[in-house]
Amino acid sequence: MSTLKKPIVTEKATALNEKGQYAFEVERTANKVQIKKEIEQLYGVTVTGISTIRTNGKMKSKFQKGGAVSGRRPHGKKAIVTVKEGDIIDFYSGI
Repeated sequence: MSTLKKPIVTEKATALNEKGQYAFEVERTANKVQIKKEIEQLYGVTVTGISTIRTNGKMKSKFQKGGAVSGRRPHGKKAIVTVKEGDIIDFYSGI
């Protein structure tokens, strides 16, 4: 089972690419060792540092005929990966 779900390609995360940092959404149970091993294997880069962030799912509600329905989006986890200077991860190569 893969620990990486998908890369995060928001404006803020893309600005980190200039510093050699890349953001990924990962499994909530993944640890830094598993994340490092998988990124080095998939992208062929050398990882020098990893920061992980656990996120809470947002509360959502909508109004229907029967009244208000509320729920919660799932919790998640992000990883900010720093690669060795000169290494690049290209998310858009397969497009």
